Amino acid sequence: MPEVTAPYQPGTPCWVDLAAPDQQAAIDFYSQVFGWTGEIGPAETGGYAVCRLNGKPVAGIMAAVPMGGQPAPPTVWTTYLAAADADATSQAVTKAGGTVLMPVMDVMTLGRMAIAADPTGAVCGIWQPVDFPGAGIVNEPGALIWNELNTTDPSAAGAFYQAALGIENAPMEGAEHYYALTVDGRPVGGMQPMSEQMPPDTPSHWLPYFSVTDTDATVKKVTAAGGAALQQPFDMMAGRMAVVTDSQGATFAVIKPKPMGQG
Repeated sequence: MPEVTAPYQPGTPCWVDLAAPDQQAAIDFYSQVFGWTGEIGPAETGGYAVCRLNGKPVAGIMAAVPMGGQPAPPTVWTTYLAAADADATSQAVTKAGGTVLMPVMDVMTLGRMAIAADPTGAVCGIWQPVDFPGAGIVNEPGALIWNELNTTDPSAAGAFYQAALGIENAPMEGAEHYYALTVDGRPVGGMQPMSEQMPPDTPSHWLPYFSVTDTDATVKKVTAAGGAALQQPFDMMAGRMAVVTDSQGATFAVIKPKPMGQG
């Protein structure tokens, strides 16, 4: 297990994983696009693949298969929010008007997890670390850099995450209709109303952003590997970004961030 200088503060996005109908094809896709390494895991973990970048865990990829009488999960990226106590957080989710979709369970000795939906329908994971704190590398090319909640009701969602997970929100300076999500005063993500550019039936969702050194070149890699661009590269206050889908339809964003102090 990699050394992590400090655990993630409760409420901070700490991990992302993907459920894909063809797990090996997904591993191959992200290997081509980001240079990740990964392989299908042992049966006792359901084959869960921990993908690595520079030897450190960066994201998970699992097979989207029916489990425990439940239908197969959708082909989406899930953002996990750190929790000091998954059981208490799960209760707080329900009390704050959210829905626990998958009750708290032990993941071997790695940690305890649950899957929940906020009152606007956006799904996220809850992760209480034990042996595994989460991503061992972030904010570097090929790694997670931002997590964004796109929601049909920012007011209701903001109140929920504050009550259930202690995540505060405030309008982001210079960005209309965009909110910074903060933990202990530090920005850990963003929130915005659903974009008119999204298909009309798109549900509220968390969108992971991965850092890249060249947004345009990355989009070319995405399309060459069988993915597609939903939003072609464009410049915005934080850098040059694009919204894409992988070869099986899972949506994510890529961004070449502006150097600190610019923008």
